[in-house]
Amino acid sequence: MITKTDLKKLNSPNPKIKYGFAKELVKIGEEKPELLYEYFDYWVELLSSDNNIIKWTAIDIIGYLSIVDKDNRIDEIMSDLIKMLHSGVLITCNHATFALGLIYQNKPNLKEVIIKELISISDDKFETNECKNIAIGKVLEAIKPFVSEIKNNPSVISFIEDATKSERNSTKKKAEQLLKKE
Repeated sequence: MITKTDLKKLNSPNPKIKYGFAKELVKIGEEKPELLYEYFDYWVELLSSDNNIIKWTAIDIIGYLSIVDKDNRIDEIMSDLIKMLHSGVLITCNHATFALGLIYQNKPNLKEVIIKELISISDDKFETNECKNIAIGKVLEAIKPFVSEIKNNPSVISFIEDATKSERNSTKKKAEQLLKKE
């Protein structure tokens, strides 16, 4: 059981306590998200944290909470997650990609908007082309579990086919594997 007192550890001046607890929270989110759902507003608040690690932790937790989001609270913050996806900041983008991939699998009403936003990442500006290629690879990983469900979407196929031309070998391989899956 997580308490409000426990959550104060995320404000600890001791990095071992703060980041150790953040890591623990992500694990709880993955294994028992229902234990974190009552603090939904707190995770949303952390999305605007100045501390990137805390922000990334909140993004991941929100993705995990999608499986227990009986009140459809994630629907209300989709625009925040989409802004992070298109932020051009690689690690923030990658965490948003991860969370949106989970939300896609757990929230049927959001599938259409999520897939559209994920594949539009190829239009985003990043610090370098390598960052962009890494982000595209993360999107490929995120859609892998449900690629058979979206294989008839011409925009998705075009996105995957374009990724087979990536200068980044791992991104190219991920795209080639997804095309074989369809």
